[in-house]
Amino acid sequence: MGYKGSSIYDKNEFFDAFLHRRNRRDSPNNAMEKPAFLNMMGKVHNQRVLDLGCGDGSFGLDLCRAGCRIYEGVEGSANMLKVAQENLKTARARLHHTMVEDFRMEPESYDLITSRMVLHYIEEVSVVFQSVYQGLKPGGRFVFSVQHPLLTSTTAPSDQPGGRTNWVVDDYFHRGERKEHWIDHEVIKYHRPVEVYVQELLQAGFQITGLKEGCPSPDAYKTKEEYERRMRIPLFLILGGKKR
Repeated sequence: MGYKGSSIYDKNEFFDAFLHRRNRRDSPNNAMEKPAFLNMMGKVHNQRVLDLGCGDGSFGLDLCRAGCRIYEGVEGSANMLKVAQENLKTARARLHHTMVEDFRMEPESYDLITSRMVLHYIEEVSVVFQSVYQGLKPGGRFVFSVQHPLLTSTTAPSDQPGGRTNWVVDDYFHRGERKEHWIDHEVIKYHRPVEVYVQELLQAGFQITGLKEGCPSPDAYKTKEEYERRMRIPLFLILGGKKR
């Protein structure tokens, strides 16, 4: 059995282990994905922002502190939502407890829509892209990150003692469901080649504004060895689009 979408985060043991990993200062998300994401996202001052898959709300708190006018977060996990409510005790933040693919947004409501490390859990990403396009104001921006398709292509276990030092890339052009053993549980992700993410954005109507892969900085790591290990393969794909 594999856990789909955000359901795995409502398993308390997994949830606690995930947050411990995720919130480490030198975790790949903080050291590689977040700097690239922020660079592509740019300024949010006085903007209405929707965050698809807001997690524990820590990113939403960053956006509120950066001066966004309204922040809305969508989260399917009850555990995540509870923590997000604690982190986002501000009048400018609103949270919605629903699955990302089920959330219905009002047309032309948002200046910026973000999603960090969520869309590889969703089977029909084209539906989400179309919804996002409709929800953005003219000229509005969409920035999202996913696990890099080089990693989602294979079903090889992601956990290795001491940190992974080899990666298998296989079945890259075969799209669809992948079951991955992660933190002692089996989770379901959906693999798409890079070109599919790009084509789906274009077909939804977006103008592509950027692509990043989270190239690491040596300043983010305590040791040269860890930095060099992280330079071997991309872990993230970050894409930006603009509503025409």
